[in-house]
Amino acid sequence: MQLIRAIIRPEKVDEVVDSLDAKGFSAFTRIDVFGRGKQKGIQIGPTVYDELAKVMLMIAVNNEDSDEIVRIIEESARTGSFGDGKIFIGPIDEAYTIRTGEMGL
Repeated sequence: MQLIRAIIRPEKVDEVVDSLDAKGFSAFTRIDVFGRGKQKGIQIGPTVYDELAKVMLMIAVNNEDSDEIVRIIEESARTGSFGDGKIFIGPIDEAYTIRTGEMGL
């Protein structure tokens, strides 16, 4: 099992979620976050915005689905400009459904 964390532009969330849902990946957690990347925010005139609004989608997946989900997110979140976001992937050792106590996704 893998945990995919995608940090994307807020205006691309609906497109990403719709694209994932269309391919059968409908379960996710959405968290509104603030941060900055290597560019250290943006400057508009004299004003510097060093913490920008982003959205983090967290998706728990089976190992064999990881590459496809990353591809879907990249294609649907990409604008080609700085600030499109990042995708992080890490292992999940165990997962349990609270209602049933069942282990696994």
